[in-house]
Amino acid sequence: MRAVAESVVWFRRDLRTGDHPALLAAAERGSSALGLFVLDERLTEPSGGPRLAFMYRCLRDLDEQLGGRLLVVRGDPVDVVPRVVQAVGAGSVHVSADFGPYGRERDAAVEKALEVDFVRTGSPYAVAPGRVTKADGEPYRVFTPYGRAWLDHGWRKPADTDASTVDWMDPSDKDGGPRRVKIPDDPAVAAELPAAGEEAAHEVWAEFDVEHYKRDRDRPDVDGTSRMSPYLRWGCVHPRTLLAALGHSEGAQTYRNELAWRDFYADVLWHRPETARENYNRKFDAITHDTDAAAQDRFDAWCRGETGYPIVDAGMRQLLAEGWMHNRVRMIVASFLVKDLHVPWWWGARHFMHHLVDGDLASNQHGWQWTAGSGTDAAPYFRVFNPTTQGEKFDPTGDYVRRYIPELRDVPGKKAHQPPDVKDYPAPIVDHKHEREVALERYGKIK
Repeated sequence: MRAVAESVVWFRRDLRTGDHPALLAAAERGSSALGLFVLDERLTEPSGGPRLAFMYRCLRDLDEQLGGRLLVVRGDPVDVVPRVVQAVGAGSVHVSADFGPYGRERDAAVEKALEVDFVRTGSPYAVAPGRVTKADGEPYRVFTPYGRAWLDHGWRKPADTDASTVDWMDPSDKDGGPRRVKIPDDPAVAAELPAAGEEAAHEVWAEFDVEHYKRDRDRPDVDGTSRMSPYLRWGCVHPRTLLAALGHSEGAQTYRNELAWRDFYADVLWHRPETARENYNRKFDAITHDTDAAAQDRFDAWCRGETGYPIVDAGMRQLLAEGWMHNRVRMIVASFLVKDLHVPWWWGARHFMHHLVDGDLASNQHGWQWTAGSGTDAAPYFRVFNPTTQGEKFDPTGDYVRRYIPELRDVPGKKAHQPPDVKDYPAPIVDHKHEREVALERYGKIK
């Protein structure tokens, strides 16, 4: 007799079993469920090796939590999800809502193709996009008022779920439907990636010193950030779980604000999906970029971490070494690319998305646009970071630079940010003072 699952739980950006509202919704439909993950080429093909490797490791952790009963299939979800549902006789499909441009389109098509209920419960955010609006119903375009409204809106308590919330069907009992595939082997990556999965997420969170977060978060030379972004990206932990653990110290309030930024950028992309590829502020369509062969050479030097500006190069080399970069340094390297090298922000955003383990479309693209001045920001024109003074301010001992640039390991203290001629380390590829004036002149023409 063919085994039957009363529902299908389709995992996407929620690779966990704790604090998972969709599991509760599935349990309400019946005790048995089939866990499903679809390897969708629309998502895997553009992903770089670090993000794919981390995702595969998270999938293995989830499969272990489900007792080896996660069904992994390959194909177009519009085709394979209905086939899985039919094969197991399920009466509903349960997901965490996806608010990204592709995810919304995909889910609408899957829902149309199904002959059973498609149930969206919860999301990857503390407050789902579209929930927080101005009094007239319009979306916020600036973070500060959004952040106040977000805090006033609040969020639900963590859902009480774990792997035992439903009885997971063994995929080997599935009769027909798409073929189960092995979770792929990790692609070869040079980056040293963090431990993956739900348990690892909670261990990293437990080690985070939130009390000193406000003081240390802008210092790449100290371990002052949570390192939770990869786990939030893949849903190994829900932001609501983190919010529930925060107190009311200055550090906790600052961290809470960062989670609000994450929700804000998701909200911006939900209302303006075209801004994943286009300027939020369309005035910036008219700005002059450098895109010739010389610009490509400078961009390649930036990608390698060979610009001759130590804080920029340290950040770019950290990205290659770890699949991650300190947030303050992300802003510095982005400013340098856009305003010193005059390269389009989307060149840099694409490079980041290829290498970042935590590459998130909303946060990445709109973080780049914030730095470029084309995003949700009221006064972009004079914010041109000086990479040398930024390095001296936020890496005052030079330890961060020396950690990632071996050529400078014998240059003591703050001198690492303005090193003398050093063998094998390049001279600055541009003059920042001059390029700053060029950037301001170009911005001035579109004001």
